[in-house]
Amino acid sequence: MKMRHVRALAVFGIALVALTGARGSGGGGCDSHSSSGSSSSSSGGSGSHHDNDDNGTSGGSVSGGSGSANEALRDITIDTCAYDAATKNLTARITVKNDGVLDYDYDVTLKFKGTSATTATATTTDIAVAAGASKSVDMTTPYAGTGDGSEYTKCEVTRASRS
Repeated sequence: MKMRHVRALAVFGIALVALTGARGSGGGGCDSHSSSGSSSSSSGGSGSHHDNDDNGTSGGSVSGGSGSANEALRDITIDTCAYDAATKNLTARITVKNDGVLDYDYDVTLKFKGTSATTATATTTDIAVAAGASKSVDMTTPYAGTGDGSEYTKCEVTRASRS
């Protein structure tokens, strides 16, 4: 093989890694779990955990493992998770950060988890985020209980996709 072919292959390889962002590495996790686990794990995948508000409700998690199906999960951070007494809704504020080179529309499903088997779900679609930008969005779902919402202690992104 001629030297110019070797140089061309090296340049191509570097450009490929730079353009893809080395996304296939699996990313880091929020805790000591491996990020190569299944996407059904409750907290062991790539993503971010945040403790949040003054309402006493704990933070959220983003579940998911490695692979192209979970790239959207890695772009989402849960900022707050709480009961809003004024509107009687469960609310969460998420931030979607697009570090890629393409613009994406995100679809996100978030689950509010309670102290027992209590859950509530909020879904939002078509969150348009330009390449290299981030966008914060409020997700809400009606509170079905009669109390103060304190039984909901955690938020978790259960599904995310981008197109």
